Amino acid sequence: MSTPNQDAPEGTDAADRRNFVELEVEKDIESGRFDGRVLTRFPPEPNGYLHIGHAKAMSTGFGIAARYGGQTNLRFDDTNPAKEDQEFVDAIREDVRWLGYEWGGGEYFASDYFEQLFGFAEQLIQKGLAYVCDLSAEQTREYRGTATEPGKDSPTRDRSVEENLDLFRRMRAGEFEDGAHTLRAKIDMASPNFNMRDPVLYRIARAHHHRTGDAWCIYPMYDFAHGQSDAIEGITHSLCSLEFENHRPLYEWFLEHIDGISRPRQIEFARLNPTFTITSKRKLQVLVEGGHVTGWDDPRMPTIRGLRRRGYTPTAIRNFCEGVGVTKFNATHDLHLLENALREDLNEHALRRMAVLRPIKVVIGNLEEDEAVECAAVDNPQVQDSSTRPVFLTREIWIDQDDFREEAPKKFFRLRPEGQVRLRFGYVIRCDEVIKDEAGEIAELRCTYDPRTGGGVTPEGEKKVKGVIHWVSARDAVDARVHLYDHLFQVPRPGTDGRTLVEDLNPNSLETIEHAKLEPALEDSEAGERFQFERLGYFIRSHGEGVEFNRAVTLRDSWSKIEKKGG
Repeated sequence: MSTPNQDAPEGTDAADRRNFVELEVEKDIESGRFDGRVLTRFPPEPNGYLHIGHAKAMSTGFGIAARYGGQTNLRFDDTNPAKEDQEFVDAIREDVRWLGYEWGGGEYFASDYFEQLFGFAEQLIQKGLAYVCDLSAEQTREYRGTATEPGKDSPTRDRSVEENLDLFRRMRAGEFEDGAHTLRAKIDMASPNFNMRDPVLYRIARAHHHRTGDAWCIYPMYDFAHGQSDAIEGITHSLCSLEFENHRPLYEWFLEHIDGISRPRQIEFARLNPTFTITSKRKLQVLVEGGHVTGWDDPRMPTIRGLRRRGYTPTAIRNFCEGVGVTKFNATHDLHLLENALREDLNEHALRRMAVLRPIKVVIGNLEEDEAVECAAVDNPQVQDSSTRPVFLTREIWIDQDDFREEAPKKFFRLRPEGQVRLRFGYVIRCDEVIKDEAGEIAELRCTYDPRTGGGVTPEGEKKVKGVIHWVSARDAVDARVHLYDHLFQVPRPGTDGRTLVEDLNPNSLETIEHAKLEPALEDSEAGERFQFERLGYFIRSHGEGVEFNRAVTLRDSWSKIEKKGG
């Protein structure tokens, strides 16, 4: 699917508003490069869970391939066994599929190519373009130089081809301790691009690999593995985020100097940077390990698993990623765009239900104890000829505390002493008396309902009632636990301006209500079902014990504006 080209001139036909990556791919197709093929890849490292930033990468990679009749590979770049696990492999597969993507090109692992990568490294040694270095990691950093000073050659940079081959093969055989040697490319220690200052290709690391076990004790670095893996698979367009732009010269250097492999094209695009969010696995791990969230799937986390538990839909996430577009320049994206994408999706599909989160009891005096007046509630007003369900007005009902004010401003259009309000899908009620307990707190409201006002009818000559509030029959209500989630961080750009991520955490990012009152139609809902709670927002039935819901997103700001105006 095409994404908007934000640089396109006004008036450009929508079909021609292609982003710059699409334009480059089209040039390659027209020129016959890659024989007109398009094969992209999504290459996550299986060292954590996917997040919203990965969703943008998938939208771009899978979307470009689909638009031009190509395919996409799923490839796990599993070159760091100390941090990788099969758990992450399984989770990534599940999350990619949940978002609606299929890897028609096939599923691969960088570890599938360990033998070939080793052979490529030997080829570079034989060409005099790689050498075994004895410097420690700290010494290697020191020798690399600074932004204003060139690096220094390693003391072993001029070893002979024969000696380097011997040492490299002995590294593989396990003769040396971890960290004793590395294999480095021989490029240019004076290059202004640090990535070209004799980068490390292999390191010794005795760690059990989730696929190859203990067969290897040396592992290729990411920069060496991913370009060659692309070439082995015949990838045509290696689509990366902008932080890899400075790595592209190294990517191309390897492809140029290794014989017998294809030459994929690397194109970089801006990564996703939502406000009030971080998309660094390392930083997210700090929050998890520090107990600031309940885990990687905490609904406040920007992981795909967290968003899924929060109530986000694949459609909303994909629409958001496509909506922000594909550009060449990093920018910050308002998190409200993601929230609006969810509202737009759920508005069309979510069934409406009534729920009272902070209940206050209303006793309707002109109804008998066993009397119940049936009202027809619409399931989704966005659907033409929507189905309805019965809700029953009984002597005792629950309304929300926010819908009653003992001393109300002029433009408060909900319930007040001696005031009237319409019950959603029901009748107009009038507040006759406020009953308080010994502590002076409101215990219940005594009201009267007007039986002439059902179904939206207003008796002739009666003043029209402006306010409409939601409610639940106390007789039929279902007790539920409801989690209200807000932004995890309280500032748009967490961890900046001299503050830490922990300092920027929002102390009000979660509120749990233990005894919300829901209409009975919600009791038999299944985990994962989403609803609009009338006037409150969109909610998802969680997998917790009992009846439990998570708020995915509030409704549009109209209700908060009403509060500010006193309505």
